[in-house]
Amino acid sequence: MTGWDSLAHELVLWRDAGQTASIWWRDDDAIAPTSALDRLLTLSREHTAGLGLAVIPERCETALAGTLSAAVRQNQAEIAVLQHGIAHKNTAPAGEKKTELSQAAPLNDTMERLKAGQNRLAGLFGQGFLPVLVPPWNRIAPEIIAELPACGITGLSTYKAREQPMAAPGLLQVNTHADLLRWKPERGFLGETEVLGLLQAHLQARREGHTDIDEPTGILTHHLVHDEATWAFLDRLLGWLVLQPAIKFLAPSEAFSHAAPRNENKRQNTAGKDPL
Repeated sequence: MTGWDSLAHELVLWRDAGQTASIWWRDDDAIAPTSALDRLLTLSREHTAGLGLAVIPERCETALAGTLSAAVRQNQAEIAVLQHGIAHKNTAPAGEKKTELSQAAPLNDTMERLKAGQNRLAGLFGQGFLPVLVPPWNRIAPEIIAELPACGITGLSTYKAREQPMAAPGLLQVNTHADLLRWKPERGFLGETEVLGLLQAHLQARREGHTDIDEPTGILTHHLVHDEATWAFLDRLLGWLVLQPAIKFLAPSEAFSHAAPRNENKRQNTAGKDPL
């Protein structure tokens, strides 16, 4: 049985149980218009797959707003901007895992920079920005998590199954669970069998009650560093997923529906609209 067969079988079990499997898609590290970003946006458009684009506030070029605005006008699926930390710079002490949102800097300074980053993205992308924080390297100190709602952030997204829906009062957590890339010993495509296995495992855990059934299963990509094998697999995966009757492919604002500040942010189809 191939990875595709196993995933298809899992979806049959969801359907037989009268349930629909929710899926969402997040891509990290956007900063500027690039050919790789164009390729990513083309896949979103061709497969009508909603995309949460995590943008680095202090490194974001203003031209990115125009690129995404043009993409939204051509796309029937939502493209939403999420906040990818501050500057994507490691602040962890030597010898520890990379973390930007660590305890190394004074908490007040970190929160001020997060708020400034939020304001910049909201100014650039308008209604296309969701107040959702994606910590660089998917790591964040608990002390910072507790302060996020006070600075206007209502959603959090890291990696692997969440422990509970609310990471803090007023802070909905929706993670990703299948990263297409292998990062060590050298960066490259993780592999078809491995990625499909990650998707199937999280879906099975949800269905069997071993993890939160209400957390959408998240696909994680990094467009700036994809090789051809990753692009080819992503194209095939999106095309396959959106055709499955047991799957609901969520727009980012649907995945974070409790985190969206206004009901008009809950949009899957945006033809004729330009929220960016």
